Amino acid sequence: METPLKKFLDNCYSEFIDEKAGRVADYIPELTKANPDHFGISVATIDGYLYEVGDTDVPFTIQSISKAFVFALALEELGEKIVESTIGVEPSGEAFNSIRLNRKDLPFNPMVNAGAIACSGLIYRSAKSQAFDLICKTISRLAGRNLDVDVAVFESERATGDRNRAIAWLLKNYSVLEGDVDEVLDIYFRQCAILVTARDLAIMAATLANRGVNPVTGEVVFSPKNVARTLSVMTSSGMYDYAGEWVYRVGVPAKSGVGGGIIASLPSQIGLGTFSPRLDGYGNSVRGIKVCENISAHFGLHVLNRGNDVQSSLVADYDMSGITSRKYRLPKEIKILNENSNRIRILELIGTLDFVKADFICRRILMNSNDIVVLDFRRVPGIFQSANLLFEGLAKIFNAQGQALILCGFEKGSALGGLLDKWVHNQENVRWFLSLNDAMEWAEGQIIEKYGVTENYDKVTALSQQELLKGLTDKEIIELEKLGMKKSYKSGECIIKADDSSQIVYFLLSGIVNVKVSNGAKLASLAPGMAFGEMALLDQNRTADVYSETDVLCFELTLKNYIIYREMYPSSAEHIVRNLGEILSGRISKLNNKINALTK
Repeated sequence: METPLKKFLDNCYSEFIDEKAGRVADYIPELTKANPDHFGISVATIDGYLYEVGDTDVPFTIQSISKAFVFALALEELGEKIVESTIGVEPSGEAFNSIRLNRKDLPFNPMVNAGAIACSGLIYRSAKSQAFDLICKTISRLAGRNLDVDVAVFESERATGDRNRAIAWLLKNYSVLEGDVDEVLDIYFRQCAILVTARDLAIMAATLANRGVNPVTGEVVFSPKNVARTLSVMTSSGMYDYAGEWVYRVGVPAKSGVGGGIIASLPSQIGLGTFSPRLDGYGNSVRGIKVCENISAHFGLHVLNRGNDVQSSLVADYDMSGITSRKYRLPKEIKILNENSNRIRILELIGTLDFVKADFICRRILMNSNDIVVLDFRRVPGIFQSANLLFEGLAKIFNAQGQALILCGFEKGSALGGLLDKWVHNQENVRWFLSLNDAMEWAEGQIIEKYGVTENYDKVTALSQQELLKGLTDKEIIELEKLGMKKSYKSGECIIKADDSSQIVYFLLSGIVNVKVSNGAKLASLAPGMAFGEMALLDQNRTADVYSETDVLCFELTLKNYIIYREMYPSSAEHIVRNLGEILSGRISKLNNKINALTK
């Protein structure tokens, strides 16, 4: 698919394909066999879409790029305390293969050879003979496919790796490395010889950008906490002695390898993988550096060049003035709700919520005093832990003040629900509802109970109290009553099925009924004094199911008998149709009020 980003990547490829500077790595003899003209660019988004240009399926050895992933694996397997007591996290200022340790006699960081060998040693300490299998399987999970080792490169690296042996024995001398040095070095040499492609690197980088979740397979590979630690070290030390220049010019966490690969991981956005074997004096791919610089500069991707419009987190912020849930209320209840509409406040949120957006929302809420605040999360795909902690603090404030906080718009078993779930359990005044309408219904009920008298829906109401029959004389209602019949329904019983022939108008005398669509979503709740099936007067098609929520008593009038009544009392029948028009107009008015609230 030709998208603006794909076109830009095509242009990058065309611009740099003729770049011949640099040379293929030669300190490992097998690496000299790489084709210097190979060039591939791949970008993976955190929703799993892949862009590819050039030689993105050509295999090459991962080399030092593996260091970032093995460091993350060590954090996962052994925990941060053990890892941090074994390896530092400061830039070294030395060559990547320097035989030198920091003032504590530890490797400077996990991106130089000493630190990477120490990481392999930690995995060996944890998994023993299964250490390399664990590393290879983890890197395969990051790529989303099974990866192999280039045996020739591994053997070549092992045969010429005396400098790394010197580093390993230095680590052994200071008790940084435990166990058999040669076995640990074999693990390290093998992990560097794992075969990948530019496509693989993009997916691996996107997994880091996606907080440890592979965006293609959906598998959780690393925890977000350990991903953040890994990206931090990649930012300061991932590009050898070019790291400072890289942060200055590109500003995206990255790691390079002498096999010609580069990964760059922009948190919460994209992963980039490039492949071109010609290296500069620092050991970084010349073309890869240029591609990354170009993309970052053109799209402004530097991590320190971020903007955040906190107000964009709100779709709407409104009270219940002129708005109700889909539950129809009796006139007394409507009066109470109208008089107290400002006591219920609804905030409809949008986008992934981070620390500053959550802070803005909390301040916005606490600027006013409302009995009940509803937070609608249905347009929120995710929430950072920092934001979650602020919202949890808001819940505690509400709980202490006796205010109610309602969360809605997400399923309890979802990822978002897992983060927010403890609000509901730990705070007495915090509640959860699946839909905004259900939350509004509950809030209305609380306001009616607090500021008025709760109606008894089990009490049988007279036919004269029906909204649809408003304005008819006693005689007209008595005559109408002769043409219909009363019928009872048990709680949970289906009264109307969608697609049934529309032949009956139902007047609800007692109890509650729910109108639902085919997927079970509730369209409306009806109380005594309301009619349903009334569209039979205008249209013969049923479009929704109606179920009794409680035991229900209805007065039922067939369409045939209504026609008889219309012939007997034409002006009364006309009055009923006029009432129906007013009811429908009122529903449209409520929708307009909601639209106005959303567009303020």
